[in-house]
Amino acid sequence: MNTRNFFNHVILGLVLGLLFSMLFCSSSAAALSGTGEDFLKLRAQAAILVDAATGKILYAQNPDELLPTASMAKMMTEYLVLEAVDEKRINWEQKTRISDYAYRISQNLSLSNVPLRKNESYTIRELYEAMAIYSANGATIALAELVGGSEDNFVRMMNEKAEELGLKDYKFVNSTGLNNSDLLGMHPANTGRNEEDMMSARATAKLAFHLIRNYPEVFTFSSVPKRYFREGTKDEISMSNWNFMLPGLIYAYEGVDGLKTGSTTLAGYSFTGTAKRGEVRLLTVIMKTSSIEARFAETRKLLDYGFNNFYRHEVAKARYRSAEGQIPVANGRERTVDIENTKPLTVLIRRGEDRLYQPAYKLDQRVLTSDGRLPAPAPKGKVVGLLVPEYTGEKDYDYLTGDGQDLEGVEVVTVKEVEKAGFFTRILRAIGRFFAAIWQSIVGLF
Repeated sequence: MNTRNFFNHVILGLVLGLLFSMLFCSSSAAALSGTGEDFLKLRAQAAILVDAATGKILYAQNPDELLPTASMAKMMTEYLVLEAVDEKRINWEQKTRISDYAYRISQNLSLSNVPLRKNESYTIRELYEAMAIYSANGATIALAELVGGSEDNFVRMMNEKAEELGLKDYKFVNSTGLNNSDLLGMHPANTGRNEEDMMSARATAKLAFHLIRNYPEVFTFSSVPKRYFREGTKDEISMSNWNFMLPGLIYAYEGVDGLKTGSTTLAGYSFTGTAKRGEVRLLTVIMKTSSIEARFAETRKLLDYGFNNFYRHEVAKARYRSAEGQIPVANGRERTVDIENTKPLTVLIRRGEDRLYQPAYKLDQRVLTSDGRLPAPAPKGKVVGLLVPEYTGEKDYDYLTGDGQDLEGVEVVTVKEVEKAGFFTRILRAIGRFFAAIWQSIVGLF
């Protein structure tokens, strides 16, 4: 090999090495920035991380596979009980007796349970605490029978509510999330002996999202690390929350206040978590891990990623105005009216993406005429739509619900009263429009 060829090969090698290094660094940076969906390398069958305020999905791994939920299914039972309380069909201090079914399941201490007595009455609050804090299965069945009349009917209610909430990839076969084989042959009719409740990670997150959004009082139960069932009686039992990420427990994580664990042989170890720091609340779902420790370790990874990489950014201040900040008026004394947002528009965004969001008006067509005008008269402060964040970046953010972007927005209102034009003014305008139309027709002829 002559000297010239030698140096050519050396230069070529250096160039190729440099290109390889740049590619490697670029790939590493991409993984760290989260542009690949497997960059967290979670040891779980499925996972999802969501902005709990809006349902904006910040990370997802295999989110749509149908998987057994175990006791995370109790979130639907919690929802339906809270709904019944809210609608005053039942109340917290109301008492209910225990059926033979609920009693027999409650005596199985190989499952999560507080033993119940058949000859005792229990308040709804007692049973709900046992369900939400200790995942007590007998107590859950007792609540399902009270609200639904029977667990059979309650399961029908669970599936109907899932459809109403817009869940996909789900099937509820009992109120507890246990395998039907654990229910001593008393499992709901038209369900198989070895069936379990099933949901995808996305559906589980969506259920949790609706639960904490519609009934935030659930946190008064889910955030309790420890409580005594029937304290001060001969039936007193210590209930330690299975959510070991709560303050003071073994895997404590700052800000965690919910929501529901689950484990069966089929489901492995799963967890739906919630945590709040400052103005940011995150919602996580981890499904089918190999151990108690793993479900919390993987949840910690999700929460660390969320809190470290996302923050609330002000896209527009209150009373933001732009060239589009006015709308035409129908039959008004004035032909247009200015509009503004009364609150700042803040959005949970990834660090470094602050320049990729712009405020945009989204008018409510229900309050406007068919040609997009606001009918007069209208009061000052009338809500006419939303100011929403418009994302111009490359990542296609998804939401748990169809109105996710609307949930990120703030209301837009009229800045002053819109008065109706007088009779003669409206007549003169109509005449003006009539002759303008004639003139346009004449011009069109030539």
